[in-house]
Formats: sequence, C-alpha cells, structure tokens
Amino acid sequence: MRLRYSYRIDPTPGQRLALARAFGCARVVFNDALRMRNDAQHNGLPFVTDADLSAAVITEAKKRPERAWLCEVSAVVLQQALADCTTAFRNFFSSVSGKRKGPKIAPPRYRSKKDNRQAIRFTKNARFKITEGGKLSLPKIGDIAVRWSRDLPSEPSSVTVIKDAAGRYFASFVVQVTETALPKVAAATGIDLGLGHFAV
Repeated sequence: MRLRYSYRIDPTPGQRLALARAFGCARVVFNDALRMRNDAQHNGLPFVTDADLSAAVITEAKKRPERAWLCEVSAVVLQQALADCTTAFRNFFSSVSGKRKGPKIAPPRYRSKKDNRQAIRFTKNARFKITEGGKLSLPKIGDIAVRWSRDLPSEPSSVTVIKDAAGRYFASFVVQVTETALPKVAAATGIDLGLGHFAV
C-alpha cells in the first residue's frame, strides 16, 4: 500500500529561485504538450503519442534558443510534467466514456504561474536523496532543510515539492508500507438511551 508523508521544508533564497525556475519549466512543458494535443484534435489528426511529445516539447525544444533554459532543470521534472499531461487526458477520456466513477471531469486546462499551487515531482531516476544530516537533496537545486515531524516508514519512491498560495514549501514523499491487520476485540453492544432534553 502506498502512502504520502508530507513535511514542511525551508529552502534558502537561492534554492527558492531554483525551485521557481523548475516550477516554470514544468509548467511550460505541460502547456506545450497540451497545446500540441489540442491542435492535433482540432485539425483532425491522430492523438499525439507520449514519445512524440517528449521529442517535440523536451528534446527538440532544448535545442531552440527560446527554450534553451529548459536545460537548467532536471530532465526528470520535465518528464513528470509530461506524464501529468497524459494522466489528465486519460482521466478526462475515462470520465467521458463512463469508465471513471464520480462527477464528470473537465478537459485538461493550461497551467498558469498565477495558480495558487505550484508543484514538481522527482522520481528515483532523478537521484534525489535524504542526506545523513536529514536534508532533502534535489538535483540542480541543492540540499533543503526539512522539518521532520515523524520518521518515514520506508525509503520513498518519489517526492513532490509543493509551494502553496501562502508561499510555504512542502515535500510530499510516496512510500510503500505493508498493511497490518487490527487486533481482534471482543464483541460489544451499545444502547442509545436518547436525550432527555433537546436544549437546556
């Protein structure tokens, strides 16, 4: 079973700039991918595959002067932004076809730098780690201080760095835990005697 453990983090001013750069690059990749798929749909073209998207909005985009700054952040952050776009489309299509339960989901929308929540995700491929001193080490960002309120039950498989509307930063770790059965208790019966007075 996978669980999330979230902690407050305290990046330095320089690390905040690096995180802002990573947030912006992930947002641009997501929006470029969304635009390509929307354009293909409007022009009656086949659905753009993940491989074609990755080549167009990441690999080839890095070679263009107007997107050269994509090289300044971890490639895993960009790939995860692309995965988020694919997941958004998959959820939308499942909602439209009725495969997804619950209320209908709107089509994916473009991300804005004015959104209340900014987030980037690092997987094991990004080689993030927790240092011996208890800091969160992220590629091209550095070692960030973490306010550990409890220990992680196992080694995390990914971490999402979040900036909320109040300007606070959080690290949300995904960890794998084993399910443990609750101890058996003797059967008990409760009797509701009601209320003598509704208000006093």
